[in-house]
Amino acid sequence: MARYSGPVCRLCRREGMKLFLKGERCYSEKCAITRRNYAPGQHGQRRPKPSEYGLQLREKQKVKRIYGVLERQFRGYFTHAERRKGVTGEILLLLLELRLDSVVNRLGFASSRAQARQLISHGHFLVNNRKVDIPSYLVKIGDVIQVRERSRTLEPIRVALETVEQRGVPTWLELDKGEFKGIVHQVPSRDQITLPIQEQLIVELYSK
Repeated sequence: MARYSGPVCRLCRREGMKLFLKGERCYSEKCAITRRNYAPGQHGQRRPKPSEYGLQLREKQKVKRIYGVLERQFRGYFTHAERRKGVTGEILLLLLELRLDSVVNRLGFASSRAQARQLISHGHFLVNNRKVDIPSYLVKIGDVIQVRERSRTLEPIRVALETVEQRGVPTWLELDKGEFKGIVHQVPSRDQITLPIQEQLIVELYSK
């Protein structure tokens, strides 16, 4: 299955919540959820009661859309989380949060994860002074993520940094706007991942 390339606001409306896929638009009155808070399509305003399986599937789809991950890759993250010691659902979210595209977005170098993926793929970022162009690269404690010097004048990065205070930077990361760099101070705990996600539903879905 190819990556979805249609209007991303439809995805937010389908999940009934802001997924923050559109960058600054999500923080404005133009947000689709603010204007039309119902599912897209002819029957979008109907509210049928979902089944248990439907709730689990919607939760999985929501998380995949938030992080921009396709099914095969998402299943790989789940398998990895299942093999590690600890709570499977929390480890799954931890792996997704530690993706380079997610960290770049969290630091404020991009206004959305999709934009972060594009900037990383084009080689605009360094990790520990080495160019990394793989959005799924998993960062570690102590890693330094920095915008390449020749990329610091790019408008998407500049605009994103101008509004970073509005979005906020998580406490497990440190941003130095003047040096265009961020540091991973610690691995985020579950309560530091503030997205409204019920990861246990995903575990139940894959455990069937």
